Amino acid sequence: RGVVQGVGFRPFIYRLAQDHNLKGWVRNTSGSVEIEVEGDEASLENFLIDLKAKAPPMARIERVEATFYPPNGYAEFQILKSLSQEGEYQLVSPDIATCEDCKREIFCPTDHRFGYPFTNCTNCGPRFTIIEDIPYDRPQTTMRQFEMCPECQREYDDPLDRRFHAQPNACPKCGPALKLVNSNGNPIEGSDVIKTGGQLLKVGKILALKGLGGFQLACDATDEEAVNLLRSRKRRPAKPLAVMVATLEEVEKHCLVSPEERRLLQSPECPIVLLR
Repeated sequence: RGVVQGVGFRPFIYRLAQDHNLKGWVRNTSGSVEIEVEGDEASLENFLIDLKAKAPPMARIERVEATFYPPNGYAEFQILKSLSQEGEYQLVSPDIATCEDCKREIFCPTDHRFGYPFTNCTNCGPRFTIIEDIPYDRPQTTMRQFEMCPECQREYDDPLDRRFHAQPNACPKCGPALKLVNSNGNPIEGSDVIKTGGQLLKVGKILALKGLGGFQLACDATDEEAVNLLRSRKRRPAKPLAVMVATLEEVEKHCLVSPEERRLLQSPECPIVLLR
């Protein structure tokens, strides 16, 4: 029990069982993750040790309950279909900032996810803001309307792929797409939505970015007139506004960053940090 759904826990258990030559299964339920494994005593003991010691970074294991049963003679280890349980409750991971592996794909011109803003894997991406019910599975999220293409499905089914059972898995062929519209809802012309949006920011426009958790209003932070217009529209004359900066190196040109603040900015949670 704990934060063990939406953090790559089932793929982790699958690989851990393979490493220890154990057979059985793992599944999500509405209240926990259930695991049944068979093997020799030493392997089972090492499995339990590694389960706690090597858990995914975003997992938070609160309690492990172990019960011994007569063996069933399983021939392999499987990820079973999730079990929905009436009245049970399960903690779900918050959204996780884009990991370095996914960033490399986004900025690699030869990768099929080049420039795709919704790139994610079991180590990062949306969690809490897309889930509608537990257990955490794609049909229980807002991603259910996007059927995976053969390539994404292959990644999802491959135990050795970091997108193994990544519920929001998607690519430009099968996932959500960006569009840019004006204040009347009419499309704005441009082959590259992000590039066009950037150009609008540079000339002082304000963009309303519809994200997973709602709308974010954005303008060029170096454009005083645009910032004042944003403050006027938000009716926020003095309260600080969050500033987005591309890299930590750029942040350090403008702010003093302590070791703890650096750790937070580079963490999977990647929260808004107040700097001097």
